Amino acid sequence: IDQWFACSSALLALRVSAYVEELDDRSEPRGRPLWLVSFYAPWCTFCKHLDPVWHQIGSELKSLGSPINVGKSDATVTLAKEFRVRGYPAILMFKKGVKYNYSGPRTKDGIMDFAIRVGGPSVRALSSVQLFQSARSRHEVMFMYVGATSLLKGNYTAAAEELIVHTSFFSGSREVLPKDVSLPSLPSVVVFKDGTYFTFNEQQDGELKAWINRERFPTYSKIDSYSLYAMGESGNVSSVPADEGERLWSEQILKVFVHLSLRHFLFGFMEGNDYINGIVMSEVPVPSFVVVNLAVDGYFLPSVTVETEQHLLDFLNGVLNGSIECQGGNGVFQRVRRLIYNGQLTLTVRPVNYTSQRWFRCRVVLHGSVSGVSRRTHNVARNVCEFDLYRGSNSRSTKLTSGVPMRSKVTAWDRQVVRGGEPARQRLMMQPDLYCRSDWS
Repeated sequence: IDQWFACSSALLALRVSAYVEELDDRSEPRGRPLWLVSFYAPWCTFCKHLDPVWHQIGSELKSLGSPINVGKSDATVTLAKEFRVRGYPAILMFKKGVKYNYSGPRTKDGIMDFAIRVGGPSVRALSSVQLFQSARSRHEVMFMYVGATSLLKGNYTAAAEELIVHTSFFSGSREVLPKDVSLPSLPSVVVFKDGTYFTFNEQQDGELKAWINRERFPTYSKIDSYSLYAMGESGNVSSVPADEGERLWSEQILKVFVHLSLRHFLFGFMEGNDYINGIVMSEVPVPSFVVVNLAVDGYFLPSVTVETEQHLLDFLNGVLNGSIECQGGNGVFQRVRRLIYNGQLTLTVRPVNYTSQRWFRCRVVLHGSVSGVSRRTHNVARNVCEFDLYRGSNSRSTKLTSGVPMRSKVTAWDRQVVRGGEPARQRLMMQPDLYCRSDWS
């Protein structure tokens, strides 16, 4: 019986693996119109964690009859260089010669949603009220063009082709919308979210694509490192309660400030303060409210403890009218300060039985000067430095402090090397791409 189970498991593994194709320089993702490809590095721990999920994705897409081909490629081959892969694992979608980058959580549901959304038409037509209601129930945020062919529809389609990686786009006639949806005129572009809807007004909202990029987030949601920086890239200022324990209270406050936030703020909550500490460069009390404007790497802190709705309203109005000063920023002084703060980064390692004194083989991908870096090898053309992290008092041990410039832009972390428990692919300002792999068995 045990042998039968072993054989069955082996057959299942082979069957699942058959749905993921290993790509190299001779088998590029160009021959077929749709490819979902994971670029991995053999030493990357997160790549190893993603691998079984990746095979599940390949199997499930085939079972759904999807035309999407699923592949993976060793990022050391020329193929990865051609597509400018820098962080691992990198997930890319290739559709009719266009490359789409996936920057969301490395989960099966998140990647599947991305693949199905990008792999289909940029704008999906809805022909009935039932189809509209079905789409509305499946999407936290969705955009819809309502009306006949027009210049607005052309702009909407162009925006959808670019922003399909982030959200969902639909089109239909006025008849497919519920009767309680009132439109000021036709044609119109509508966003449905937060249990309500909002229409695009060019005079008030400006350019259509910029409006879509702002409105693609729920007004209130849980914020992680991915969504925080995506919000920052949209140009919005995000208000972040730094503790999940305050979530219910924050939801009640949100109802009071929803109209204030529509054009100026996105509300959310984070679990703990680890990530906010890296932005503020000091210990942020939990719970607390912080407003961040990642367009300028700035943040706002209330002058008094936020205990009531009025306190929060005064704080947000102060941000808007300029009476509360923006701190941080991306000037020279703040960059130096951030360099010093993050230079104290501590590497924490789980207890293991070492077979040698070497802890990690580390690679630092720098986006600026590499002068003064203590390294064993240095590829000038790619700005890549590699070094060994050793145990012992006479070598580099538990801290990366002097000798390694500690800032450019992080795109990946090894799970055994963390800063305050932060998840992978933290995008901290001015930090290098740091990849470490363990040498223990």
